[in-house]
Amino acid sequence: MPKETALQGEFYIPKDRIVMAENSALSEREAIKQVQKGHTEAYQVIVECYMKRAYYIALGYVRNAQDAMDISQESFIKAFRKIKRFDAEKSFFPWFYKLLRNLCLDHIKRRSRTQEVPLDEARVLKEEREDREMKEILWKGIEKLPFEQREVIILRYFQQLSYQEIAEITARPVGTIMSSLYYAKKRLREAIKKFLSPEK
Repeated sequence: MPKETALQGEFYIPKDRIVMAENSALSEREAIKQVQKGHTEAYQVIVECYMKRAYYIALGYVRNAQDAMDISQESFIKAFRKIKRFDAEKSFFPWFYKLLRNLCLDHIKRRSRTQEVPLDEARVLKEEREDREMKEILWKGIEKLPFEQREVIILRYFQQLSYQEIAEITARPVGTIMSSLYYAKKRLREAIKKFLSPEK
């Protein structure tokens, strides 16, 4: 039975516990199978692979650095506790993303407004400018989007995922993803239109 304390309060297992991750080039699938057998040190391979992505996805949803860190850590702990039920023949990230997304949604529902992260720390749109007012308006626009539209904006422009990858991890058709993204961008461009150069 894997020991939950291996990840308690941290993204990673302490260095004196990391044996397999340092001494072998485990694939994601192999690492998961090792963890399922009780070799908790192999989970380090999974954490190192996805910890930055998890953090920035959470940051896109909750807009607070410490909350994003806490949520991403919690998502790895939750995945660790459920890992024995995971099918190691499947890709880990789509399964993990659902856990992460649910934690973000739970946080959004119960949070009180706290310190916000400047948009400088994450690219959102390619046409983003350095004007602070525009960034604030853009963030507010993202927050007002329906959840499905906000989600595709985060995954497409924060994580640079392809339409196919977004469709896979959200279990929605590619056409739906493209439509959601189109309408999300349309709404955001409308929100910041005064900062954009007029089309000639």
